[in-house]
Amino acid sequence: MLGKLIQPEIESLIRARNWIPLKEIITDMHPSEVADVISDIPQNDRGIIFRLLPKESAYKTFEYLEFDIQEELLKALGQEEVAEILNEMSPDDRTEFLEELPGPVVKKLIRLLSPEERSVAVKLLGYPENSVGRIMTPDFIAVKTEWDIGKVMQVIRELGNSVEYLDTLFITDSDGRLLDELTLKEVVMSTSDTKVSDLMNATYVSLKVNEPQENAVRIFKEYDLYVIPVVNEENYLVGIVTADDVFDVIEEESTEDIQKFGGMAALDEPYMSVPLIQMVKKRAGWLILLFLGEMLTASAMGFFEHQIANAVFLALFIPLIISSGGNSGSQAATLTIRAMALGEITLKDWFRVMKREIISGFLLGSMLGLIGFFRIFVWNSISNLYGEHWFFIGLTLYITLTGVVLIGTFSGSMLPFLLRRFGLDPAASSAPFVATLVDVSGLLIYFTVATLILTGRLL
Repeated sequence: MLGKLIQPEIESLIRARNWIPLKEIITDMHPSEVADVISDIPQNDRGIIFRLLPKESAYKTFEYLEFDIQEELLKALGQEEVAEILNEMSPDDRTEFLEELPGPVVKKLIRLLSPEERSVAVKLLGYPENSVGRIMTPDFIAVKTEWDIGKVMQVIRELGNSVEYLDTLFITDSDGRLLDELTLKEVVMSTSDTKVSDLMNATYVSLKVNEPQENAVRIFKEYDLYVIPVVNEENYLVGIVTADDVFDVIEEESTEDIQKFGGMAALDEPYMSVPLIQMVKKRAGWLILLFLGEMLTASAMGFFEHQIANAVFLALFIPLIISSGGNSGSQAATLTIRAMALGEITLKDWFRVMKREIISGFLLGSMLGLIGFFRIFVWNSISNLYGEHWFFIGLTLYITLTGVVLIGTFSGSMLPFLLRRFGLDPAASSAPFVATLVDVSGLLIYFTVATLILTGRLL
């Protein structure tokens, strides 16, 4: 917020080449605020701001920047400056940055790292994509069971500045296997001769290094944690995941799900950074598929051409019917996908969800059907628009809306389960896809009901 307020002043100082007061201003700002300023000012001025920052602030500011701006700054900086930034970045943020770059560029940048940081970077990048290992940091404090609190305090003073999270320490055996957690509060409140083993209760929660990142999101939410230790298959402590890393995962997953649910492939870069051709490619596949689906709708209408010709008014209700079915399907799909993402429901809950949605769909459809029937009644009372057979037209509309909304709700809720069952992303059951599915089935229901009820009367 502060960055937005003083941005005009900063731009004015840059134009005046008044570096001393400019440096004083940005030095007193939080790195996230400086990142906001750098993001909003003209591209040619970004390097100026960044070079005026104190080294420690520059590294932290870099971590707050969007990927495209990070990449832009690295191109503008000298090799020594790039090396300093990469070496000082936290391992998890550095991994997130490097995994977005082309392979040859990554190899070049890794060579700029110190031997120790290079080893860490290569190790983290070696874990599967979207695994917990990619977002963890190896910077933590581990203590041994036989230590006393006096030694623990000594280790904290020696290593405290080099770790990302200090409020929780991790207890391991002599080989490095995780045994428990120890909070800083417990350390401070204990006497110096208290043994670490005396404070253990073995109630910790951990993550496996190869687990999907979505599992970390679920566990953080379920246990209301700020940090979780990460272990390998043999329970050796290899890193920690902090809340800020999980927030990034949540943002990324939410963005991806929204894009998929909107009927397009997920974007790997910010909207304005995606080339136009790539944007078209991301959207074309789904649009073509949905277009082919809508062709079935046209075919369905052609099949009932005779009924439409004999009772033209039937066509007037088509938008009402198919939109109601599509809307109900989108609602059901949204609720189901959200519940899956939050861990509220799993595959085994499909039958319970189906029962709930069938009842919900029937009640919602009946409500809309009654409103449609009442509309027919009112219009016919005013203008005799539908003639002596208004009741049967209203009945047709009532039954159709009940059935279409029921089908829409059912398909919208069950499709995510079907996709999950086959190992696909439930978010791929996009709103347009559900709507297209309901369009075809809705028309079949509508004209079938109309044929059964209105034959011999209007047909």
